[in-house]
Amino acid sequence: MMTFALRLRLAFTAAALTLAVPMATAQTQGPIKIGLLTIDSGPFATHAKLIEEGAKTTIDILNAEGGVSGRKFELIVQAHTGSPASAVAAATKLAQQSGVSMITGQTLSSHSLALVPKLESLNVLLIDAYSQSNDLMTKSCAANYFRVNTPDALTTKMMESYVKSTGSKTWNLIGADYAAGHSFAKGFTDLIQGMGGQVQQSLFAPTGTTDFGSNISQLSKPTDALVVTLFMSDGSTFAKQQKQFGLFEKYKQVIGNGFATDFQLEGHGDNVLGVVNSLSYVPELPGARNAWFVKEFESRTKRKPFYNDADLMLAFESFRAAVAKAKSTEVSAVRKAMEGVKVPSIIGELEVRAADHHLIRSHGMAQVVRAPNGKTMFQMKVYTPGPEIFPAPNPECKPV
Repeated sequence: MMTFALRLRLAFTAAALTLAVPMATAQTQGPIKIGLLTIDSGPFATHAKLIEEGAKTTIDILNAEGGVSGRKFELIVQAHTGSPASAVAAATKLAQQSGVSMITGQTLSSHSLALVPKLESLNVLLIDAYSQSNDLMTKSCAANYFRVNTPDALTTKMMESYVKSTGSKTWNLIGADYAAGHSFAKGFTDLIQGMGGQVQQSLFAPTGTTDFGSNISQLSKPTDALVVTLFMSDGSTFAKQQKQFGLFEKYKQVIGNGFATDFQLEGHGDNVLGVVNSLSYVPELPGARNAWFVKEFESRTKRKPFYNDADLMLAFESFRAAVAKAKSTEVSAVRKAMEGVKVPSIIGELEVRAADHHLIRSHGMAQVVRAPNGKTMFQMKVYTPGPEIFPAPNPECKPV
C-alpha cells in the first residue's frame, strides 16, 4: 500500500513536471537573445552609440520581417571599458547571466583574440562584425568564431590593384599600435615589396594619442604615397593635425584603412579630402534587398546606414540563416549550420566558408570628393566580388 508520504512526494513530482512543460515551451518559443558588446571609455567610446543604434535598428528591421522560425530577436547590450580583459568579462556576463547564444558588436582585434579561447566553455558564438586581424583567419581561428566584416587580408588584396594604378613605388605608413594596426602593416608591406616597391617608414601610435606632432615631423620627408590606418578619435585627431601642417599635400596619394570612414566623414570635413579609403559598403549599392534595407533603416534613424550598420546586418542575417537551417538555437547546432550556409543578404547571396568561418563578401575602394552641396562624400572607385579577392583558407586554421 502506498504511504501518505510517498503519495505526497509523487504529487509534488507530478506538479513539478506539469510546471516544467510550459517553462521549456516558453524557452523554445520566446525571443532569441543576442549579445552586443560596446566600449564606453577611450577613443572607441565615440563609436559605441552608433554601434548600439545600428544593432537595435537592424534587429528591429529583421523582427518586422518576421524574425526566424516564428521567433523574434532580443538584443542585450553590455558595455565595458575597452581592454581585452573587460571584453572577456562582458562576454562572460552576457553568456552566463543573460543567456545569449550569439555575441557580436564592438570587438577590437585584441578583444576577439582574447575571446576566442573562451567561446566554447561559455557555449556562445561570436559572429565578428568589427575586428580585422589576420590572426583570426590562421592559428587563432576557432569552432565558435565566425567573421562577416572585411579582414586585413581582404583589404590588402583590395588595395593591390589600386596601388598598382597609382604608380607609387615608395610609401610611408602610420598605424595603430595594437593587433589590427600591426597586422595590416605587415600585409601592406608584403604587398608593396612584392610589387617591387618599398615601405620606408612604419610608425605606430598608441590609442588615445592627442599629439601626433612627432609623427607628422617624421612623415614630413615624404615618399610617393602614404597609408593611414588610425581609427576613431585617433584618426580624427591625426586628420586635423596633419591639415595644419599640409602633410597630405606633400604626397601624390594618400590611402586610408578604417581612417576616412563614412560615419566620421562630416566631422572630418576637408581634412580628408582626396583620401582613398577601403570601404566595404555604401547605401547606393545595387539590389532590391539593399534598397529595402536603406529605406527601412533611414525611416527609423533619419540617416542612411553606414558600413558598420551593414556589417551588423550581415552578422544577424548570417545567424538567422543558420538558425533556420539548423531548426534550432542550440549553439552546437547553429555552429554546424553556419559552416557553408548560404545567406540571402543585403549585398546579395553570400556563403560562410566552412574552412575558416568567414563570410565571402565584396570589398571596395572609395575616394572622398566634394559633393554638389559643398560637403564631402564617398565616390566608389572599384568594388570587387569576394570570390575574386578573398585569400584561400589558411592551413593553420582548424576550426574544429
